[in-house]
Formats: sequence, structure tokens, C-alpha cells
Amino acid sequence: MATQIDRYIARLIAVPLIATLVLAAMLLLLDKMLRLFDFVVTEGGPVGIVWKMLANLIPEYMSLGIPIGLMLGILLAFRKIALSSELDTLRGVGLGYGRLLRTPYVYALALMALNLAIVGFIQPYARYAYEGLRYELRSGALGASIKVGEFTNIGQGMTLRIERSDDEGRRLQGIFVRADTKDGKTLAVTAAEGRFLGTDDPDTILLRLRDGRLVHDAPDYRVPRVLSFANHDLPISLPVIDAFRKRGDGDAELTIPELIRIGGNDAVSRERRDKVRANFHFRMVEVAMMLLLPLLAVALAVPPKRSTSGLGIFLSIVMVVTYHKVNQYGEQMGAQGRIDPIIALWVPFAIFAALILWMYWTLAHKPGGQPIGALEKAASKAAKGISSILRIRRREVAA
Repeated sequence: MATQIDRYIARLIAVPLIATLVLAAMLLLLDKMLRLFDFVVTEGGPVGIVWKMLANLIPEYMSLGIPIGLMLGILLAFRKIALSSELDTLRGVGLGYGRLLRTPYVYALALMALNLAIVGFIQPYARYAYEGLRYELRSGALGASIKVGEFTNIGQGMTLRIERSDDEGRRLQGIFVRADTKDGKTLAVTAAEGRFLGTDDPDTILLRLRDGRLVHDAPDYRVPRVLSFANHDLPISLPVIDAFRKRGDGDAELTIPELIRIGGNDAVSRERRDKVRANFHFRMVEVAMMLLLPLLAVALAVPPKRSTSGLGIFLSIVMVVTYHKVNQYGEQMGAQGRIDPIIALWVPFAIFAALILWMYWTLAHKPGGQPIGALEKAASKAAKGISSILRIRRREVAA
């Protein structure tokens, strides 16, 4: 049963955890949003599709933000009670680090299960949906924007140019259309106004023109035929768009059961199995690493006595990001068949786990032990040295 101390620690962890997740997601989405807007505008698609693409990227960014949010939530919570001497009081009444880690591990196990669901099942489908939207943009399935003053190809052998667009593109003015057929016939149309209309045929749209002139020419015509009209409907056949590929073309689009099935199928090529196995072990070590984060956070949260340095916060982020990059490199090596994925990914995990366990044991079970004490002293000496150099240079400049 949760005690008042457990509930207190849970509240301390929740605030920085949620704040870190929200901040990390916003920063990653904002960075991607600018590039997606540029991509959508370049491809001539509707701007609203950007939000659908960003929504499909949220699982991927959450899988990156959850471990960092968990670590910073626990670290900042224990740092707060350490700096306020509450940690010394709790340990003085018999609550050791092992007992105080009960609540952090509740968070860790819950978020670990969530992250496993994301990377194992949700993210593959979201990634496939994202790639599908990119394909539809490039193929024109989502529609193409008609830029004012530029010639735009619509349909087969048809070119359109407009001088003005009103009512969010529904009303076009100053229209020029030219259509060429395979048998050599040409049709050139100018009109004062026009608008696109839907038809019963999903593969055909209607361009309704007003107040214009039509010029029709063919190889067997002695002279082109010219016609003035008040209203004229011009049918436009939409191009045939190939269906998007099936899910699973990339390893990132496979769920964990699919990775296991393909990785153990001898009928699949060796190159394909290496990539699948590397991706599977990469996902597993990323999830398993979350079991070590509470120990790492506590080991780096408690500064040396009479010190309020935030070196532990900086070091924790560096360690987690570095380990993530090592895993990415290990996955790449395993996918290329240069080294077995188990060795490439689980050996760094074992080294990382041994380092964290040593840091936690030093803090929790060694009298006066402080895993980052030496780093604190080195950082302090470096800061003093830099300060001395800056003072000397200021004196030289003043002289």
C-alpha cells in the first residue's frame, strides 16, 4: 500500500516528467513542422495535411521523449529532496534508497509497458501512415495547388494557367487552358472566370468556364475553328495513381511479432533477416534500458555535501543520448551483417548497466560514497581555471 511518502515522491516526479514530455514533443514537432510545411508547399498539396503527418510522428517522438522524461522526473524529484535535506531525514528514520525507489519503479514499469506498446505496435502503423501521406503528396492523390501566373499540368496532356484566384481557390479568373490529344488534335481556351466541379465519376472533374473563346484545331482542319461562349464545361480526366505499397517494406513498419517471425524464417534472405534482427534487438534494448533509469537518476541526483551543482542533470542527459547513439550504431552494424546484433546491442547494454549499478551502489551502500564527486571537483577546478584566464585577459586589455 502506498504511504504518504510514496504519494509525496509521486507528486514530485509527475510535474517534471509531464513537463519534459510536453516540451520534448513540442520541440521535435516544431522542428519537423517547418520542414513538412516546406515539403507540402513544394509538392503543391493542401496545407492541412501537415497536421495529419505530424500526428503520425507523435508515437516516434514519444518513444524518444519517454525515457528522458522518466529520468529527469526522478532525478529532479530526488535532487529537490536532497538539497532541502529531506533525503537525510528520510534515511535517518530508516528509509533507504531501495525503499525510496519503490515509487520511481512504479513509474518506470508503467512507462516501460507504454513504450513497448508504442515501439512494438503503434509506431509501425503510424510510420506506414506517414509514408502513405508522403506518397500521396508526391503522386498528386491529395490534389495539387494551382499557382497564380504559372503553367500547371492537370490531367493528361492538359495545361492550365490562371491570373487570379479567389474564395480559397474555388473561383478562378483570367483562365487559359490548352489540351493536346494523341491523334494531334489541340484545344485552346481562354475564359474570364471558371471553377472546378465534381462529377459522378470519381476519376473525372469538370472545369466550368464563363465568357470565353475556344480554338479547336486538328490535322484534317484547313483552318482552326473558333467559338465564343458564355458557358462551357470542360471535362478533365484525373491521372491514374498507383496504390501505395503494402506495410512492411521497411523494418520500422513491422510490429514485434512480425520481426520475430521474419527474423526466424530461413526462407527469407540473409540480408533481410540481419536487418530485421538488428531492428528487433534495437527496440528491445531501448525498452530494457528504462529499468536502469531510476538507478541512474538517483545516483546523479544527489550532489556532494555543501554543493548545489547541476552537473548531474547535464551528465544524465549526455549519458542517455550517448547510449541511444551507440545503439543506433550497433543496429547499423548488425543490419549490415558485420557483427551479430546480440553482441552489437546487448554488450553495450551490459556495460551501461554495470556502470549504473556501480554508481548506485557507491551512493547507496558505500559510506560517504559520491559517484559524481570527482567530476564535481574537476568541473569546479576547470571553472576556476577559466575564470582566472578571463580575469588575466581583462587586465591585459585594460592595461
